[in-house]
Amino acid sequence: MSANALPAAGLRRGRRTRLGLRLIALGYLAMLLIVPVGMIVWHTLREGLGPIWDAMTSADAVNALVLTLKVAAIVVPLNTIFGVVFAIAMVRHRMPAKWFWNAVLDLPFAVSPVVAGLTLILVYGTQGWFGAWFVAHGFPIIFSTPGIVLATIFVSLPFVAREVIPVLREVGEEQEEAAATLGATTVQRFFRITLPAIRWAVVYGVVLTTARSIGEYGAVAVVGGRVVGQTQTLTLRVESSYENFDKVGAYTAALELAFIALATLFLMNILNPRRKEGSR
Repeated sequence: MSANALPAAGLRRGRRTRLGLRLIALGYLAMLLIVPVGMIVWHTLREGLGPIWDAMTSADAVNALVLTLKVAAIVVPLNTIFGVVFAIAMVRHRMPAKWFWNAVLDLPFAVSPVVAGLTLILVYGTQGWFGAWFVAHGFPIIFSTPGIVLATIFVSLPFVAREVIPVLREVGEEQEEAAATLGATTVQRFFRITLPAIRWAVVYGVVLTTARSIGEYGAVAVVGGRVVGQTQTLTLRVESSYENFDKVGAYTAALELAFIALATLFLMNILNPRRKEGSR
């Protein structure tokens, strides 16, 4: 074999290896995402558009969709504000025991959502520390919308902060310090320097928070009570419809969630390059 043939053979083996790895990755992705979503679409559409429309426009389905979107509309802004404030406090200020607060922030990643829901019942239930007081004042937390909101806040709490913290560390403090020496106030420095530098990290965190808020099941199932038309979100409707042999309703609700998830993934892929560009 000539000397030139050896590099060529190595290149061919490298191409075959890369091709094999790509096929494995794409096959893995297809089995986990494309095929399941495709099966949901197929099972939903095989009944025709009429049953799908009836399932989507029924009173219980509309209430489930409205409740899901309402919870997300409350949770996402609150967790966004918290995430930005927490990130600035961790990166720009001296906080005692930062390792402890970092661990607390990651707690929703480690704790099962079902356990999170149970802890909320122990605190805000009728036999909990504060639950009796809220019930006595006509504002029950558990088995109502506020309980679902609290559970969703807990499970989606870290996403914005975890996106913003590394970007803040990367951009540094030089521009903010220069603005301070020129007389800029804290508010002016935040809106003119800090926020533009972290804007794509915030947006990316908001997308992740929205996806988790809409798709949460475990904690919501525990604190919501699964009351049809009142505390039933889309994820809970999928389960209840399937258990009641309403397959069209279950598949339709699952398809709505799948479309929301795909839209979220599409938005993430669009924003990812911009996030990298904006964080430099």
